[in-house]
Amino acid sequence: MAIDGAGPWLDYPAEVHHRIRRDSRSDYRTVARRLSACVDVASVQHEYGIWGGDDGEAVLDFVDALSIPAVATLHTVLRSPTARQRRILADLVRATAATVVMSRAAAALLTREYGVDPARIDVIGHGVPDLPLVPSHTVKPALGLAGREVILSFGLLGPGKGYELALEALPAVAEKHPDVLYVILGATHPELVRREGERYRASLARRARGLGVGGHVRFVDQFVEPDELTRWLESADIFVTPYPNLEQIVSGTLSYAMGAGRAIVSTPYVYAAELLADGRGVLVAPNAPRDLARAFNALLGDDAARAALGRRAYEHSRRMVWPQVGLAYGRVFARAAGRLVPSRAYAMPVSASV
Repeated sequence: MAIDGAGPWLDYPAEVHHRIRRDSRSDYRTVARRLSACVDVASVQHEYGIWGGDDGEAVLDFVDALSIPAVATLHTVLRSPTARQRRILADLVRATAATVVMSRAAAALLTREYGVDPARIDVIGHGVPDLPLVPSHTVKPALGLAGREVILSFGLLGPGKGYELALEALPAVAEKHPDVLYVILGATHPELVRREGERYRASLARRARGLGVGGHVRFVDQFVEPDELTRWLESADIFVTPYPNLEQIVSGTLSYAMGAGRAIVSTPYVYAAELLADGRGVLVAPNAPRDLARAFNALLGDDAARAALGRRAYEHSRRMVWPQVGLAYGRVFARAAGRLVPSRAYAMPVSASV
């Protein structure tokens, strides 16, 4: 099932049998009834911006119309929601047979701030590809990166990712490592393109030139397929998520970087603080480009430390590879379909340190 926004219908592979027009409230109930006739369990991916209505309220129309059990995966759990956001999430949890989050911090927040019974929560890590651990220098030539010390960020481009912080840090890094290259990989978010075109990307390029590091920044303006994304990840010496929003409860990009065994530098948002604990990454204060530059320089100047950091991240990520995540979800779906009472709160711990 897919949810389409405004505009023409998008093309989907044959696996997509049902579509919902995001702003057509009647579609939610119609598709829910059709799904109920052909599947045993519905997996509901929840993010406030995915579903139609104010704060995605239409998700409740969908689950209320289902006549089969549903499992909700929560991609966002807000620490300070509005009254409506809190009500929507609480109603969704009550309406589904099980709730999945991707970190223990999210599970604790659901219990503490939303009053959700811990026995109704399963923690299943963000899935990542099962990749071999390879040295970055073996991958760089194929991407035109031979001889460069590569810092990478990837994901849909848009404000709020902290790219400005990384750019501000770059002059001090380029001074000590003249071959450094910061790669920003990913197409601009389609909603941002719809509103203002490529104005934001152009502003980042201007900022890099103004800082004198235009030659140390490469924008790869495209959505890359999984195989190509893997190559970019494996080419990186350092992966960075300089997010300013410290309440961010999950990050697929961070998870993927761990799965590739990259040395990671990040601001201490909730998800990063949990996954990078115990020496699995380097955390720096938000809005502190000097601290970020020091972290970059320390890792680029110490091959052994950088490799050890990546190895610890890689070893931790083995519980997050797709086969393990699939097995964990399979257990949750089977339990939901059988209406079984869970024997423990967490199906798959993501971090024993939190």
